[in-house]
Amino acid sequence: MTRVAAIDCGTNSIRLLVADADPATGELVDLDRRMQIVRLGQGVDKTGRLAPEALERTFAACRDYAAVIKEHGAERLRFVATSASRDAENRDEFVRGVLDVLGVEPEVISGDQEAEFSFTGATRELTGRADLPRPYLVVDIGGGSTEFVVGDDQVRAARSVDIGCVRMTERHLVHDGVVADPPTAAQIAAVRADVEAALDLAEHTVPLREARTLVGLAGSVTTVAGIALGLDAYDSAAIHHSRIPYERVAEIVDRLVHSTHAERSAISVMHPGRVDVIAAGALVLLAIMERTGAREVVVSEHDILDGIAWSIA
Repeated sequence: MTRVAAIDCGTNSIRLLVADADPATGELVDLDRRMQIVRLGQGVDKTGRLAPEALERTFAACRDYAAVIKEHGAERLRFVATSASRDAENRDEFVRGVLDVLGVEPEVISGDQEAEFSFTGATRELTGRADLPRPYLVVDIGGGSTEFVVGDDQVRAARSVDIGCVRMTERHLVHDGVVADPPTAAQIAAVRADVEAALDLAEHTVPLREARTLVGLAGSVTTVAGIALGLDAYDSAAIHHSRIPYERVAEIVDRLVHSTHAERSAISVMHPGRVDVIAAGALVLLAIMERTGAREVVVSEHDILDGIAWSIA
């Protein structure tokens, strides 16, 4: 066993996994898995820069994570940064801050690299299941971007497009600095049009309709699953590998886009940091299911974090 620590810093959240990995058996045993919503990508789509307050929130989370990593005695650490930090003009400030706190330089990876990590993390434990036929389409709906990966045992094609839940919210559902409460029909249509255009781009590279199993990752998907399952509180074990039918996803999307901030906040499985962006994220999921003809989405709690952990094990 090798004790490893993986950090995934995205547009909306920063997540940590400390695990014991055994490459010989393919076993990855979680010791600590946690997430903080820091909204690093706040305003990046508009300004092209990481906001000072967003950087400080992220560095504060890094200080918390440094203590956890030290407590568990992880032998190796890899810090991967994704969409927001790829786009920012001042990403050097981000790199210096992380290096000061954690002693490692964040790797600002490409969308293709992000897709490969997500695929590995999500599908490694699905191999051999007759009820989940290959090829898989793994969809990771993040804050700034969404990754599409089609593969069997390995990645066949991958593409990252800029339709994350934060980016779509800030681009279409905010007026005068305030998130629509609830969105108008025109705003919802604008999100859908943007997502459809991005799916067209993705299909130039990734054969979305050839996949036989759709695997959904990240907070927008897991939150929709939690609602579909009627959970009283977020339960990772119940959500992991749940299978949510298209009809149920459509019902939940309709509910979310027509609800107010207060109504979404009252949903028991909803993380407070997702209240304002869940409608856009759910719309992305629904559009993907419609484009691919998927009758259900298999929800995975194992994703890019697990892929990063395997990459250093």
